[in-house]
Amino acid sequence: MDIIKINKALSNQTRLNIFGWLKDPDKHFPPHKELGHFDFGVCVLYIQEKAQLSQSTISHYLSLMQQAELVIPTRIGKWTYYKRNEDTVKKYAKLILEKI
Repeated sequence: MDIIKINKALSNQTRLNIFGWLKDPDKHFPPHKELGHFDFGVCVLYIQEKAQLSQSTISHYLSLMQQAELVIPTRIGKWTYYKRNEDTVKKYAKLILEKI
């Protein structure tokens, strides 16, 4: 785990918002018509619509978050779904408590 990558990934308000929304997708996104659940995370389209940014910007943001191991992508058909990597969150929180 790279604490600097995580800090950089979360240093943008929209990325921080996305990460927060993914914590409780039922509260922040409409149900997936195709899947009927959020087991694999949230479709990029839903994230884009909520953030009101372009698809390319959201994809870039999610890529940064993926590189920092904050999110886990799952591809189903033509759609990619993202969910939080709670293991990374726990390790990050522990590291912050130990180092700061």
